Amino acid sequence: MQEITTKTPAIDKTTRILKYVSAQGSVTFSQIHQNLDLAQSSTATLLNSLVAHGFLRQEKGRYYLGLTLFELGIRAIESFDIRELAINPMTFLRDSTGLACHLGVLDNTSAIYLAKIESPGAIVVRSWLGKRLSLHSSSLGKCLLAWLPEAEIDRLLPEETLEAKTKTTITTRSAFKAELATVRRQGWAFDNEEDYEGVSCISAPVFDQNNKVIAAISMSGVSFQVPEEKIPEFVELVKTAANMLSESIR
Repeated sequence: MQEITTKTPAIDKTTRILKYVSAQGSVTFSQIHQNLDLAQSSTATLLNSLVAHGFLRQEKGRYYLGLTLFELGIRAIESFDIRELAINPMTFLRDSTGLACHLGVLDNTSAIYLAKIESPGAIVVRSWLGKRLSLHSSSLGKCLLAWLPEAEIDRLLPEETLEAKTKTTITTRSAFKAELATVRRQGWAFDNEEDYEGVSCISAPVFDQNNKVIAAISMSGVSFQVPEEKIPEFVELVKTAANMLSESIR
């Protein structure tokens, strides 16, 4: 456990206690003051205060994390603007590939762009903030669906026959579910001109602290900008950007 020492010893001790209880699940008074090398009197005072404020709860002589920490954690997560957190990962991806990059989330029955960083090149794939994409034909949609329960996928895609956006679009739900299994296994999704003729995209999922997919990052370009031989390199860059954002959220 990393020790941080500040000019406020009581807060330092409190933090050590909370981290220790978190790591152990539940602990006794003796375990806390002995394993953290804290005096019995100050340990008792701190524990009583933490229980009173709901940061810990006490049951049958053991201490557990309290719901106040859960409430504050939820508030902290809500205060994050994922678009701000995505700027650095998306800039890294744009600079590494020279292609446009997007951040997308699931919104009812479609994917929607929350953020975009333009390609620096003369060739631009037309898109805009708030643009909606089909879930079954876009790489973002595939990433956002792949980790959902099957019942939720069926709810979002109730029809067996899916719209053919291009000649390469997957048009049956059974084939699309097989594609989602591939996405889960490899950790990324590819849109092989399935949403727009001549445009290819690669996406990777963004996970929160509960390992739930909450967004996806993609890079897109016209097909000659995403040649087959470059796909493995691009995949690693997209996955790196998505992992950067996942880590900043966690």
